[in-house]
Amino acid sequence: MRHFLLLAIALLTLAGCQSAYYSAMEKVGLHKRDILVDRVEDARDSQQEAKEQFKDALERYRSVVQVKGGELEERYEALNSEFEASENSAREVRDRIEAVEDVAEALFEEWKQELGEYSNASLKAASQRNLERTQKDYRVLLQRMKAAEKRIGPVLDVLRDQVLFLKHNLNARAIGALQGEYRTLEGNVDQLLAEMQRAIDEADVFIRQLQRNQ
Repeated sequence: MRHFLLLAIALLTLAGCQSAYYSAMEKVGLHKRDILVDRVEDARDSQQEAKEQFKDALERYRSVVQVKGGELEERYEALNSEFEASENSAREVRDRIEAVEDVAEALFEEWKQELGEYSNASLKAASQRNLERTQKDYRVLLQRMKAAEKRIGPVLDVLRDQVLFLKHNLNARAIGALQGEYRTLEGNVDQLLAEMQRAIDEADVFIRQLQRNQ
């Protein structure tokens, strides 16, 4: 029971901090719509960076298992560095998506509340249609971003397994065993990159539509 109360207090505190943050931003002329655009741009950029990182990780994996020569220890360290960088990219993508969700929920809640303040029925109806259209576009965007983020897990799983295996088996036989996994990893990375590009393209469309409706 005590843990539940502490969690509830923490969540309420966090919600209060977010509310205070948005209020402070509005006082300096930065509204939730502007923040949403900025965060979608950040999410898009983080996915673009993640695309490049996973490309690099795949190339590093290929160099470890297919290129002859070189110290096994050095090749392991290089692959492990790419894996760790990929994990960081995954966290960045996830955090950016959560930030987008947070401000989008706040924006739509505020928008819905303000519909009740209209005295002009025509303007209210126009704003209602704009809200519904924006929410629909946002749902598509969020679906794309989460679909791409979901693809990261299988890639990291393969990389993690191979890095752990290589860590304790630094020999030619281990390299041979890893070669068979290259195609699996390559296929997973290709799917991830395709999903990320779709999310990036959708983010660009959403940003243009939101800015056009301002």
